[in-house]
Amino acid sequence: MAFSHDEVLKVARLAQLDLAQEEVETFAAQLGHIVQYIEQLDELDTTDVEPMAHGAGVTNVFREDQVQPSLDREAALANAPNRDAECFRVPPVL
Repeated sequence: MAFSHDEVLKVARLAQLDLAQEEVETFAAQLGHIVQYIEQLDELDTTDVEPMAHGAGVTNVFREDQVQPSLDREAALANAPNRDAECFRVPPVL
């Protein structure tokens, strides 16, 4: 698939790129080659392939939760520049 001059400029505008005329011609050819390469995937039989979100079997490894005592209120508020008896005081955001 060949990309036209206008299509390359449209993609460049979407990517907020300023391209010189010779760059437009270069990218038109390169984008065409990329699309041709991707079109090879249409030749594959994927009828029995289950859709997936990731190409490799990735699982998250989580540590076990451990209950620990929380920070004392006085210790948490000790270095606060502005506080009252129970919490931090911040300027109002309106």
